[in-house]
Amino acid sequence: MRAFSMKLEWSRSGVMRVVTTVVAVAMALYHVNAIVYGTPEAIMFRGTHLLFALALTFLIFRVNGTQNFSPTLYDFALLALGAAPILYLFINYEYIVTRIFYIDDLFPLDIVFGVILTAVVLEATRRVIGWALPVTALLFLIYGLFIAKLEWMRLLDQLFMTTEGIFGIPLSVSASYVLIFVLFGAFMERTGTGQLFMDFAMALTGHTAGGPGKVSVMSSSLFGTISGSAVANVMVDGPIAIPLMKRTGFPPHFAAGVEATASTGGQIMPPIMGAAAFVMAEFLAVGYGQVLIWAIIPAVLYYVACFAAVHFEAKRRGLVGMPRAELPRLGQVMRDRGHLFLPVVVILFVMYSGYSAPLAALCGTAACFPVAFLRKTTRDAVTLRNILDATVEGSRNAIPVALACACAGIVIGVVTLSGLGIVFTQFVVGMASDLLVIALILTMLAGIVLGMGMPTTPAYIIMTALLVPAIVKLGVIPPAAHLFALYFAVLSAITPPVALAVFAAAGIAKADLWASGWAAVKIGAAGFIVPFMFVFEPALLMIGTWPAIIGAFLTATCGVLLFAGGLHGYFLTAASLWQRVLLCAGGLLLINPGPATDSTGAVLAAIVIVSQWYERRRAAEKASAAPVRHSS
Repeated sequence: MRAFSMKLEWSRSGVMRVVTTVVAVAMALYHVNAIVYGTPEAIMFRGTHLLFALALTFLIFRVNGTQNFSPTLYDFALLALGAAPILYLFINYEYIVTRIFYIDDLFPLDIVFGVILTAVVLEATRRVIGWALPVTALLFLIYGLFIAKLEWMRLLDQLFMTTEGIFGIPLSVSASYVLIFVLFGAFMERTGTGQLFMDFAMALTGHTAGGPGKVSVMSSSLFGTISGSAVANVMVDGPIAIPLMKRTGFPPHFAAGVEATASTGGQIMPPIMGAAAFVMAEFLAVGYGQVLIWAIIPAVLYYVACFAAVHFEAKRRGLVGMPRAELPRLGQVMRDRGHLFLPVVVILFVMYSGYSAPLAALCGTAACFPVAFLRKTTRDAVTLRNILDATVEGSRNAIPVALACACAGIVIGVVTLSGLGIVFTQFVVGMASDLLVIALILTMLAGIVLGMGMPTTPAYIIMTALLVPAIVKLGVIPPAAHLFALYFAVLSAITPPVALAVFAAAGIAKADLWASGWAAVKIGAAGFIVPFMFVFEPALLMIGTWPAIIGAFLTATCGVLLFAGGLHGYFLTAASLWQRVLLCAGGLLLINPGPATDSTGAVLAAIVIVSQWYERRRAAEKASAAPVRHSS
């Protein structure tokens, strides 16, 4: 009897696995079809995207957040409840688009289905990404109903019957951009691109001082561009990079900090940034390529700072790189796997030929397996099973973003209808007393706090609704204001006490969470400073004349190197306390573009460099003058 029940359970799980696979593949094909033949009308397209996400959620995620292929009757009931309101909108589409929003009263079925969909979206989001975002949405609903005294029917109209709530811009971005780029990342990973990034970084930097740390920085920056998730990046690169760092002498907490910081930067690293970058492009009504141009210099500065932090820490500890004999050779790496870079080149070529970002991502995705087939070393990855698994994985990886965007739409709906954005803007401006720096600090703290409990995308969306208008009102240009908010939503992943990327890396490194968190903040310290600088100097966003852009980039690069040296106690040689202070001060002044700050920073840097050069020369002379002892 027991054997029979076990067999029945296995077959039930097997059937559900097949059903889930069919739904995931259908989701991917639907979005591919929309890219090729044009997207349907907003409600139809966004509703179908949400319908797929809800279906996969209740087929895969259980009430306690675990994942398996054994949904209960309760899960099926929630799936049906989630599907019913969306299908209701589809069936009554003519009525939905011809009624006058906020004026025509809702019918009883409108009310019932609106309440059901809101509740189901909150529950699905909780299952996939935890409590923080659903609780935030509930707090905004409470504010709207009981503090702002919104009429409940108007609020439900906003959330369910328009494209200003659950089916708003965030969900549109998830449907139009995110899924296809996530699918591209899954295809790249399945063809072995992750191994290419690791081997490429090992061949270039593995032999240098602190080589494995630099490998982590380089490979994480490369892989992060296609994963869009700090935690996912840690889980891919960390098991390889962290043990190598520990083996060459880095403390476990520092190794975890390096991996977490490097992985987090992938969301701000062109050519393929995290999902929030697509939302930013939509909010600013610009092409995604324009966002890449704005982001490139700050992203480079972020990784220069990470790279320098590893180098100076290794030098201070006297650590060396890995033996060349243990490292892959660059030429061999490029011969074996270098062709796997081609899909990224395809994306860039198509995008900068004037076509849309989704079409570019589709072309890159379509190129992945044919490119892998070009060489024998990667041809084994080209199987129907691998292509199917990559498709399913891409759809599954899009679920958290889709639900986060739908849930964030509830927040946006309340903010828009209640006018909370205007109220909050006035509050921030008043609290800052018209001092931009105070407003920026408030925005930074809000971004870090919001990002502690929710993914980058909804954290950025909420900041855009509440805080970005305030700093724009104080004179910041919109691209700088939005990128400022985006950066701190991203950096929350390495900021204690809740730092998800650090938690993942510390688990792999078996390191203390707090020590790892502060190490990550120290390594990525320049990332907390650069956003302030590009607010005051848009040349760092490549806005302005070329001489101004190049000058700002060069001085800021020197600044982050000096700042990293000051924080980690090494530049040309080990730094004393006064030298560390001058290095940090000079670095900050150079990061902040301007003739006066650049000149002062250069003078401070020169004082330290000359003194360290003299110290190193004296140490060399003393070493050469020491008597040589001969063993008897």
